[in-house]
Amino acid sequence: MNRTTDAAGAALARVQAAWNAAAHRWDADRLTAVYTDDALFFGGRPGHSVGAGAIRDYFASYEGVIESATLELVEQYFTHLADDCFLAQGYGEFSFVLSGGRPSRSRLRTTLVVALQQGEWKIRQHHFSTTPESPPI
Repeated sequence: MNRTTDAAGAALARVQAAWNAAAHRWDADRLTAVYTDDALFFGGRPGHSVGAGAIRDYFASYEGVIESATLELVEQYFTHLADDCFLAQGYGEFSFVLSGGRPSRSRLRTTLVVALQQGEWKIRQHHFSTTPESPPI
């Protein structure tokens, strides 16, 4: 495992840019397009979304709640899984504009598996979670 700015870092930057472009006006279809059709997804709501349809439903559940969002992936560490796939783990810093123009920010732990499919880097596995205040023991 290493911290890097090489090819994996560049690919993750492209994925982040695509996610931010889709979230600029909170577009569930465009956000879903950042993920593979068979992606696994743990986000900020209960439950596990599997596949493009469930992921689209997840993003659509925020329509009327989130007007726009930006995500900055920081402190990322990479593990090479295959020539066309890597794992990135670190933190995501979100800036939201909620309904009525209300700002909100959050910092979450992030784990992404990113895969090259049909010439595009897409998210295949997504797990974001809050940092525990104490160990769960």
